[in-house]
Amino acid sequence: MDKLSAIGVVLAFVAIVGGSILKGSGVSSLFGAAAFVIVILGTLASIFIQTPGAVFKHAMKIVRWVFKPPQQDPEALIGRIVDWSGIARKQGLLALEGVVEGESDSFIKKGLQMLVDGAEPDAIRNILEVELSSKEHFDTQGAKVFEGMGIYCPTLGIIGAVLGLMSVMKNLADPSKLGPGIAAAFIATIYGIAFANLFFLPMASKLKAVIADQTRVREMIIEGLISISQGENPRNIESKLKGYLH
Repeated sequence: MDKLSAIGVVLAFVAIVGGSILKGSGVSSLFGAAAFVIVILGTLASIFIQTPGAVFKHAMKIVRWVFKPPQQDPEALIGRIVDWSGIARKQGLLALEGVVEGESDSFIKKGLQMLVDGAEPDAIRNILEVELSSKEHFDTQGAKVFEGMGIYCPTLGIIGAVLGLMSVMKNLADPSKLGPGIAAAFIATIYGIAFANLFFLPMASKLKAVIADQTRVREMIIEGLISISQGENPRNIESKLKGYLH
């Protein structure tokens, strides 16, 4: 669990609700069904039009990474790669076949299998880099779904405010309705700006950071496998890969 993300969500609600109370508006002033419909449904409509179905589905799948990113232990992975290099130097690349069968990560398994099959280092690098680039691109497209929602949301908030003010203009003859009407109109603006800046845009940034971290680890894996295929000394491999930890 990413504790900072969880704390951030709690603080976001505290900031809005607490600020409303301290300003004397109260909690009830933050609720507006019409504003919610305009902002949230409007934002979803915009993102549905913008996003292919497969990308949106993937975005909903990876959103959990905001609170629970994939577990990665680069130091432990470096240790495994060094162990594999030791096996390859002592027993040959074919000795890694048993390692391939017990590997659960499909990316690592694919690279190890190419080692066992005797693929050239350039071929291993090219194939794995293409797969890495494709995965990074698809994951980033998923993160951009939330970025898009953060872009559209404030504009929908303004639309909601304008629609609310149009309703107020129809009741100018009744001054008692002007204050509550104007307050209700600005609820949409609050929704639009708050959802964008407290949730959607930060979520997109967090997902991009997680994706970048995954990419860095996989680049390290590629470099390690290439080093094994070239028969480098395990100690040199370890020293090289530790550069990825900074």
